[in-house]
Parts: sequence; C-alpha cells; structure tokens
Amino acid sequence: MKKKDRGESPEEHPIVVVGAGAGGMMAAGRAAECGRAVMLLEKTDQPGRKILVSGKGRCNLSNTKELRDFIAMFGENGPFLHGAFRRFFREELLDLLGRFGLETKSERGGRIFPASDRAADVVEALRRYLSAGGVQVQTRTRVSGLRLEGSHVAGVETEAGWIPARAVILAAGGSTWPATGSTGDGYAIARAAGHTLVPLRPALVPLVVEETGTARSMQGVSLRNVRLTAYACRAGEIREDREPARDVGRGIPGKKPSGRIIESRMGEMMLTHFGIGGPVTLLMSLAVVDALKQGPVSVAVDFKPALTREQLRDRLQRDLDRHGKRSATRILEGLLPRKAAGAFLERWGIAPDRQAGQVTAAERDALLGLLKSFRFNIRSSLPMSAAIVTAGGISLKEVNPRTMASRLVEGLFFCGEILDLDADTGGYNLQAAFSTGYVAGESAASATF
Repeated sequence: MKKKDRGESPEEHPIVVVGAGAGGMMAAGRAAECGRAVMLLEKTDQPGRKILVSGKGRCNLSNTKELRDFIAMFGENGPFLHGAFRRFFREELLDLLGRFGLETKSERGGRIFPASDRAADVVEALRRYLSAGGVQVQTRTRVSGLRLEGSHVAGVETEAGWIPARAVILAAGGSTWPATGSTGDGYAIARAAGHTLVPLRPALVPLVVEETGTARSMQGVSLRNVRLTAYACRAGEIREDREPARDVGRGIPGKKPSGRIIESRMGEMMLTHFGIGGPVTLLMSLAVVDALKQGPVSVAVDFKPALTREQLRDRLQRDLDRHGKRSATRILEGLLPRKAAGAFLERWGIAPDRQAGQVTAAERDALLGLLKSFRFNIRSSLPMSAAIVTAGGISLKEVNPRTMASRLVEGLFFCGEILDLDADTGGYNLQAAFSTGYVAGESAASATF
C-alpha cells in the first residue's frame, strides 16, 4: 500500500469508508457522487457479502410501510432516523437502484425484493453506483484503528500501514454473520476513539429452552397461525387470566405489554432440537434476551388462538363424544401436527391407547390448557453468531442524527448496523443502513474542517 505524502493538504486526501456492506457501499457512492475522491476498504474478498445472504439470498431491501409505522419498528431509538429517512427513504432508494438496473417488487407484509429474487443483483447495482463515481474499492484490507490529530480524524490504520483521510465513515457492521466479515471490529475502533457502546445483544435469534427433551421430540414441527407469548416468570407461574387476545410488543401500535407479559405475537414458528425458532420467535427474541437479564422468562404457545377457551372446550367435548372409541393419540393427531402428539401425550399424562370415551372432564380441561398454553422455560438465546442482527452499538447520543457525524471526533461519521439501531425483519434494517449511509456520505463530502 502506497503511503501518501504527509505534505499534502487534508483537502486532497480521500474520504475513507470502512466496510463495504449496505451502508458502506451507499456512503461511498454518495460521497463520490458529491464530487469527492473516495476509498472504500473491505476486509473480505468482495463487497456486499452480507447483502448476498440477506433474505435467504433474496435481499429484503425495504418495506412499503408508511414513515411513522416504519420508524416504530425500531422501538425507542426509532426517532433518531427521522432526519435520515426524510432525506433518503424508500422512494429515493428504489429510484437510485433503478438507475443502475435493479427492478423491484413488493410482497406480503410490504416486503420489497429484487424482481429477480437475486440478492446478487442488489450488490451489482451498488457496484455500478460505485463505479460511476470512481470509488476506489480495496478488498482484503483490515482497518485496525483510527489515526487522530487532536480531536480530528487524520486517517485509518491498516495492517499495511496508515492511510490519510479527509474524513472517515465507519460502516464496519455488527457482530452477526461473522463469515460475511461482520465480526465487531468497528465497535473496538469506535471505543478507542472515545465513543460509548450500548451493550451488544443478539437480535432476531432463535431461543434455547430448558425442556430440551420435549423440544427434541417435536423437532422439525412447523406451526402456522399460532400465538406465542413471552412472560417474565417461570412457566408454572403463568396465569390463564393473563393470556393476551391481541399482539403487543415493539412496533405494534396500541396497548403496551402489561403485568408479566413481555411480548405476544401471532405468526409462524418452528420447534428445533434446542428450542424454538421461526419468524414469530425471531421477532420477539430481543425482548426476551433483555428480559433474561432481569430474571426468568417463559413462553406459551397457543395452538388454537382463533378459539376462546370456552369454544375450544366445546369442540373437544364434541370430538371426544363423537369418536369415543378412538385412541388419545388419534384424537391429538386430529388437533395437532402428528409429530407434536407424543410431547402432548407425555405432558397430558394419558396413555396413548386410552379411548376418547374414557377421558374425564378434568382430563379434557387439562388438554385444553395444553392446547391454549403449551409452555417452555427459556434458558438463553443462541449466540451472537447465530443472530441476524446485532442490537446495541455506538450510542446515538454521540452521533448527530442530521449528518451521522460523531459529536466527539471531527471528521468521523457512522452508518449502518454499527449504530445502536435494530428492527424486526421485513426490510427495515437494510433501509436504515442505506439511509444512514447516504446521509453519512453526503455529509462527509460537504463538511468543511
């Protein structure tokens, strides 16, 4: 790597962007579009590796939700994004990507994908954006720190030496998906420069249960249209009169969780050998991870959320009366996925060949309780490396929301997952990365030091 002459004016140095993910590529492209020389440094062998695996290889890049509802998906930190989204939101993103050849489509839940269903096409559009601005992309270059002169950033330190910079945009990603290069390097760099880190936690991550034997017996069971509720207590302490009838949680307008309820959502989930996963579990996982720091957490699955307890009791009694000679196993298989029947029998305490006509009223009500509230105690989440998103990061109090500039170090800007911003699945996180990246690039290009 050729070191620039220290006699050059800082004005002649490039803007250096650290990390070629969604935010970094957008920041580099915008800074170059504004007329600045830009160097984009990426420690892996190619830009956009995390984009390539996002959305199961399809890249859910944004969402059709209105601005207010979109921001609500980020919880209490959402208002930080008002400025960035007003400057560069969904319409501007799609227009920009469209200029470079990407067609898009919207699907269920407002999710926006490439029309081709290929995440690689998103990366290619961003590559064209970089090329159009003459961005110098340098891969296999790991940045280990910043070089500061007083309170101003002067460049970046790499394994091959230091690179002078007019400004630095730190877009090094989070700590999830380490194979894509997101290994948390940016956090250490920011902390060394004096920035505060909000504790990092895994978000959008499967959960590990204590009752692993039960989970293992149901491994592979996929459930649709069930209600999952998380409680701040042990499973045996859940009260039936505290079962929610509607969704409550982050990003859901209306009544907030009350009592011991942490979150409750309808959706799809899956049983695994270690516990629970699937979309609805992932959406609730950060709230569970945070609650586990305060005390025990349990979850209850309502297999029949469309029916009240009274309606389900009537249905069960009709089934038991109508099919009195059927075994308990066959009765359960008419109510549940077949692979789940064994776990239900074990908890119900009924012999598999017990005839339906022999089931007592008390035993019927015990089955009712299992169908409406099948419970697990949560031990933990899977580790950060198994999460989709990193929660926590650089404190937003130390970043200007209008420019993405550091309030502590002149010439330093941030964008993307390195910030203390995270949302549910649905394209929100990628839009935030693109938007903060665009604003950081524009701000770095126009700033005078």
